[in-house]
Amino acid sequence: MVHVYNCHPFASQQIVPTEQEPGLVCCGGGALFVVSAGGCKIEAFQLGEDGCPLICRFATMGTVQSILHSEIGDYLVTIEEKNNAPYLRAYTNWRYQAAEKTRVGVRLLGHFLRGSSMRGAPKEQMEIIEIPLFERPLCVACCGVTGDLLVGCPKSLVLFSLKRQALNDKLSILDFERCLIIHLPGLSPQQVAICAGYIALQTELEVLVVKLERLPGAAFTQKSADKKPQDHSLVPQDMITGAEHDNETEGRREGLAGHRDQDDFFIFPKHQELLGDRAKDCGVKVSLEWTGMESEARGNLIITYILYRRFAPDFFQDCSVEETRLHSLQFHPVFTSNQEVCVEGGRGVEPTCLFCFFSLPKTGYLYSVRGGVQMVSAYQYPEKAQQAVLTDLFLHIITKNALQCFSVRCAAVAARAEDPYIDTTMKACPPITMELCALRIQLFIGLKALCHYRHHIVLLTTADVETREDTERTARRVIEYKDHKTLRGIFLAVGIEPSTTPALERFLAHSFLNRKSPFTKPQNPSEMGHGWNLYVVNTVPPLQLYNEMVEYSKTYEETNPLSQSCLHLLSEAHLLLRATLLDPRVGNPVERPQTTGENLALGYSTARTADRQELQQAFQESCAQLGDCFSRFDKRDCHLALPYYKMSGLSLTEVISRNRGLSNSLCGYGKGFLFFLKHSLYEETLELLTEETANEVLDIFGVAEPSQLPHVIASPSMARASPDCGLAHLERLESIGAPSVPLTLSKAALALRMADLQLYRQHMDRHTEMLQVYGFIEEAKLLLHGRGDAVVPTLLARHLKDNQDGLLVAAMVALHENDKVKLDEADLFFQELCGDVSGPQGGPQLLVDFWEALLMASSQEAVIQELLFRLTTVYIDRVTRGDGRGFKPLKSADDLINWCSHYGVLYPWVSILTPAHVNIIPEDLLKLQSLLCGPTLDASSILPLLEQLPDGDNAGLSVHVLCATKLGHYESSIERLLDRCPQAIIPYANHELQNNNMALWWQKLFPELCERTRATQGEDSILLAALKETLVVVAMELNPLEFLDLLPDDGTVHFFLPHLLECSQRNLMM
Repeated sequence: MVHVYNCHPFASQQIVPTEQEPGLVCCGGGALFVVSAGGCKIEAFQLGEDGCPLICRFATMGTVQSILHSEIGDYLVTIEEKNNAPYLRAYTNWRYQAAEKTRVGVRLLGHFLRGSSMRGAPKEQMEIIEIPLFERPLCVACCGVTGDLLVGCPKSLVLFSLKRQALNDKLSILDFERCLIIHLPGLSPQQVAICAGYIALQTELEVLVVKLERLPGAAFTQKSADKKPQDHSLVPQDMITGAEHDNETEGRREGLAGHRDQDDFFIFPKHQELLGDRAKDCGVKVSLEWTGMESEARGNLIITYILYRRFAPDFFQDCSVEETRLHSLQFHPVFTSNQEVCVEGGRGVEPTCLFCFFSLPKTGYLYSVRGGVQMVSAYQYPEKAQQAVLTDLFLHIITKNALQCFSVRCAAVAARAEDPYIDTTMKACPPITMELCALRIQLFIGLKALCHYRHHIVLLTTADVETREDTERTARRVIEYKDHKTLRGIFLAVGIEPSTTPALERFLAHSFLNRKSPFTKPQNPSEMGHGWNLYVVNTVPPLQLYNEMVEYSKTYEETNPLSQSCLHLLSEAHLLLRATLLDPRVGNPVERPQTTGENLALGYSTARTADRQELQQAFQESCAQLGDCFSRFDKRDCHLALPYYKMSGLSLTEVISRNRGLSNSLCGYGKGFLFFLKHSLYEETLELLTEETANEVLDIFGVAEPSQLPHVIASPSMARASPDCGLAHLERLESIGAPSVPLTLSKAALALRMADLQLYRQHMDRHTEMLQVYGFIEEAKLLLHGRGDAVVPTLLARHLKDNQDGLLVAAMVALHENDKVKLDEADLFFQELCGDVSGPQGGPQLLVDFWEALLMASSQEAVIQELLFRLTTVYIDRVTRGDGRGFKPLKSADDLINWCSHYGVLYPWVSILTPAHVNIIPEDLLKLQSLLCGPTLDASSILPLLEQLPDGDNAGLSVHVLCATKLGHYESSIERLLDRCPQAIIPYANHELQNNNMALWWQKLFPELCERTRATQGEDSILLAALKETLVVVAMELNPLEFLDLLPDDGTVHFFLPHLLECSQRNLMM
């Protein structure tokens, strides 16, 4: 379905002052090129100025059959004919003719760049480049990104690469290099298109789109390097031969044109559409022949099939078989503001989106071919279209007597390709599948040709004047038809069917039955004159057309606020602005390098460039209007009110004010508005509503969605709402349904705001702390507002800190484990909450309690390691400073050892270093020792922290030895203990020197004890006792010879002999 709106996309029109009847027209580079009806002269007119003044005129070398302008390189390419021979020519530096410099240079393709015939000083002159071809050129196309030239021939496509060579600082010269031939067996293109590596060709009933892709890293293979000289050819070995081309061509013609059976019936191929990978099954075998100078690139190019579409003759849309043929093939690239617009010489820039358009007489098709192929739109024309052009904003078509304007969906596709947040709760855009609209039909007489340049539409009209001979010819055909019908009726009346007898058919068709026409003398040429005109129609600026469409939509809104036509028209206006804003030239015109020293006044960059800020304001207004439409709806798309209102930049108060008028209407507040309001209140927008507006929000949800009231009241935006009003709504909600924990907690929070502690305790006592934790999980905003660096504790959280800190810590742990709050946000929460209390070094005690509780509950390895590091840092800092006393933690060291697997039971030798009966041992030291005795803490991660902890006392010594032992430094630990606390050495050895470390008993511990005992002359009882315990273990592990070799030479016999005897006896018993 196509919507029709009486808007005015066309602003003004003017007639181009041509001297002769135009034959062909084209646009580009701010100029209109007109080929005279004789085909041997081209006139260029300035499009950007009133009256379209003449720029220059110049003669061609032949009769122009086709003409095209390239933006990149600012050159013209023509297909000309002279003496029945076709020529392909390119006209460069044509603007020099404006200064009446008649000098013109003619050269062959590549002659200047590769030859030396042109010598001397550079000359300012127009150049005509002869481009030789092996086949007759049928059609041409220029790439809008690179300026390359594509030529369609009967059996192939020839690609010419645009080259530029600078002669000096001011002058440069263009040339072309034939780089590729694309062989197309069975296809004879009538139109071609090229853009950014994509190539499209069109026959009468077929369209094929392919892409040239260069394989990265491809290089010569050894096989190709070893070819014999006679095998070197421009055509690869696997290329189809000419004979095979011919065979496939003939076979394809037979298959596509149908076949004729004995009854003279024609069978045509059916409709077919192949997209993406399926397109390679179309039956068209495309092969490449590389002809460029860079021969190594021949193996790097591959063909990727993108789209294949075949049509059958249509007998159902007022079209004969002869009229059913394709036309108006074109590529339309869309660049966005996030990309650079390709300028001359920039060969690597690709558009954000690329569209391919082609048309039948009654239907047009628009495909998006970049980033996945899909049909975007299908246009149904009310009349037979002769030609169509696709622009950024519209599709313009011409019929016999009308210029029509249709909307396009290019902006919807490009916006989604550019912004990944579209179609989320953050941003929205009208759908690609939205129904199309026709804005206006502008009547003309005898439209023949159509072309466009930015905001200019060029129309060629030729109104044929019917002569007396034409009138008589028409009358004669009517008489012949009546005679034929009369005679056929006579035969049928007597029972004879003329169609069954060929002789009767020939008799009916014989001319002597027709009345002879009277003699008509030849008329003078003056009596057979033709009327023609060449118009330039200027389109309305997008902002002006947008305002008109908005005003137009109000007529639908006044009739029915829920009108789909109003929404559709506003969506069209929104896409109009979005397409304008996507254009990188808007507000930031791109200057193209000039081909001459003169400055080209294109007009568009100055007169057409709108103020981007003004467009942005209109865009936000459009988003607000679409948000208003969707806020009224109760259907599936009502959720789009949220992203559109976000894009509008309106505050929550402003949106509520825009929808306030609907509350008194029959429809009331729509689901779209409620969806927006609910999500806006739930999100972390710290926009505070006034008391009046907040109470109004409570009233809205009290009527529309009462179940959401606990969550609404907890929103930070509702901080100024009247607690009495909120409590009344909650009481009403509780009376009509079962009470929930979030509802009760919300009532308790409101009671706190009212300073009614008795009512607060009454509500808090209704549920256990465990259920209250679940309630906080359902509604985390009861405890904190904001996210990231803007976390703010609520009044309820501050009250819990002073009275139920265990509940507060448990709730925050639950919020973290349910992904309602991040670890850094919880840190900021407790620091803000305890900011008025001078906590111990390392943070508030409540924060440390939270870390310990979270360490007990968390199962995420990254979180566990982070918590271990933080807790170790706090413990070491407090032990170093000795300021951990006076703050009672929620969990003692024994609690953590019993309930948390990351805390281990203290080793026996640690208890000797720091006895438990000493009351001065702080809890932080015990927790630090327990972590080091546990299985999880990585000791290497805290080595830098130990530098601040001295080992002068047993507390510090225990931590250092624990850390060294955990890292496997047993020998240094043994030395430290023997130096500082020898009574702990045997418990240490019994615990640590086991299994693989057993050898350290006799390799390290025994020699150290012998040496230290010798130094004290045996008077240290602790060392003697340790030596005896060591001898007992060594005697158990070694054989007598090993034990005897271990004994010192100056040892006392009676001291070592009992252990030697024990070792021998044990060895005999084994």
